[in-house]
Amino acid sequence: MTELIEKKEDLIRYFESGSKPPGQWRVGSEYEKVAVSARDGRALPFSGPAGVEKILKLLAERHGYEPEDEHGRILALKTPRASITIEPGGQIELSGEQCETIHCAYREFSEHSEQLIDAGREVGAVILGLGMQPISRIGEIELLPKARYHIMYPYMARKGSLGQRMMKQTAGVQANLDYKDEADAMRKLRVSMGIVPLMYAIFANSALCDGDLNGYQSYRGHIWSDTDRERCGMPEFMFREDSSFADYADYALDVPMYFLIRGHEYIDLTKSPGLTFGRFMKDGWNGQRARLEDWANHLTTIFTEVRLKNYIEVRTADSQPPAMMLALPALLKGILYNDDCLGAAWDLVKRWTYRERLELVDQAQRVGLEGRAGRIRLGEIAHELLEIAAAGLGRAHALNNRGEDESIYLRRTMEMVREGVTPASLTIARWKGQWNYDVPRMVRETSYEAERLG
Repeated sequence: MTELIEKKEDLIRYFESGSKPPGQWRVGSEYEKVAVSARDGRALPFSGPAGVEKILKLLAERHGYEPEDEHGRILALKTPRASITIEPGGQIELSGEQCETIHCAYREFSEHSEQLIDAGREVGAVILGLGMQPISRIGEIELLPKARYHIMYPYMARKGSLGQRMMKQTAGVQANLDYKDEADAMRKLRVSMGIVPLMYAIFANSALCDGDLNGYQSYRGHIWSDTDRERCGMPEFMFREDSSFADYADYALDVPMYFLIRGHEYIDLTKSPGLTFGRFMKDGWNGQRARLEDWANHLTTIFTEVRLKNYIEVRTADSQPPAMMLALPALLKGILYNDDCLGAAWDLVKRWTYRERLELVDQAQRVGLEGRAGRIRLGEIAHELLEIAAAGLGRAHALNNRGEDESIYLRRTMEMVREGVTPASLTIARWKGQWNYDVPRMVRETSYEAERLG
């Protein structure tokens, strides 16, 4: 992707390159996970004999991953179909293979979880099924020694009050989905963005941070509201029925750049305030001209709830307990890969104004399923959404070796929504009740070891 780009049509062709016939559609899942000391629940450092880098080394030695380093530090592991990367605060992320079924993703995530549990035990660490570091404050968390993040971290402090929290403390689960053509991509983008309040309500799981309750069910979601308004949130144009690849390109062209990568080295562009990709493409910078790979890298620095690359990435959900981690990709496959279900999901949310959408997101982040769209609880609408997704997965009829379709990955989530509870509301009740503010007990009972996948 070293070809030079000089006009917007070159950028639009990048989006068009992702178009695939339905028979080639896949689902990719990305799972970020919080690693902490088993003893006191504090964030695991990256460095040292009991750190995240040691876990990476153990995984490489025992399971055949290929280490990737930056300036002598192992920052990622690769396989032919997947990768393990580390987020700025030591959160461990599996970027899974492109799977035809959620059963495939389940097998991969199950194996990954068992490997992490075993490696973590050796260094005195556990993985938590939470969407945020529960105990350590940001000043106590080591910043990953990766050049990209050392550019972003100080810049975040200039752009909002919560961006550094986002980098060091939060963990989410994401799903990547394919599209047939431009019209299909923009429809899926619009529907995915439309159900954002419902996804926040369903998957809220970040009620603890800095050692206590934070007043939100999805504080991770709230953090994005004051991270960097130029590249986050739900841009209004995405809800237009006539929106296009050109509209998304226009939006991304106006977003300031973080960096360029040349010869495996990062060049900091945050010291050139206001250098948007549009200006860079038109005028260049310090003798450098825009390349297609620069555009691809720039798109990864846009943090909208749903974003477009040469696939669609849905980024809303908090990281989940392991038994619920597959619910987000299952939900989205069931809705987005069936035309009738796509239309039914949009019917649930299409009447909301843009202002109402923003208010509903805030409500969902604060009170989860108890938020209200007029007189209707978000929990009621969320249950309908899950029923639509389950129907879509049933129609796909992709069966595991027990003859079960992919809707099995929604069962536990559907049960919780029917009961009106979220992972966060359960955490809040337990923290004040049976855990009695006891950090070691919270760590034990939210750990992956306590709730292994079957």
